[in-house]
Amino acid sequence: MSSSLIRTRTPILAAAALAMALGLAGPVAAQEGPFKALAGAWSGSGRLSLGSGDTEPIRCRANYKTGQGGATVVLQLRCASDSYKFELHGNVRYQDGRVRGDWSESTRGAAGQVYGSVNGEQIDVRVEGQTFSALLSLTTRGDRQSISIKAPSGSRMSEASITLKRS
Repeated sequence: MSSSLIRTRTPILAAAALAMALGLAGPVAAQEGPFKALAGAWSGSGRLSLGSGDTEPIRCRANYKTGQGGATVVLQLRCASDSYKFELHGNVRYQDGRVRGDWSESTRGAAGQVYGSVNGEQIDVRVEGQTFSALLSLTTRGDRQSISIKAPSGSRMSEASITLKRS
């Protein structure tokens, strides 16, 4: 190969290599999904307010399996107090600033849809089904997580405030 041909092709090959490298690397500032910080096992406790007005301590364990860079999460939240227990399961996706998915609660056989939004470290969703609805707010900062659940009046459980720590 002549030296003039090598000099002519070198910039083209370098530009092609750079374009391929940038294309394979993806966007330089690729943003992770809001569920990335949830991944793993968590446990902790809090307070449960019953519809009767009584309050009880509650213990909880959560497990989150995230996917697609934190844009999806499969969650499992199990909580129990002296007189109340729930096991919440959900599959949730984040897209275009919105949270959507489905949930089920195995101790009562309830199920429905999840929808809401993300604002920084806070995820706010509404869970709705044929027999149950509630507002759930989840904030994660490092290895600590706060969960607030509020059900409409007339529900057996009216409110829960839970603090979890990464296990």
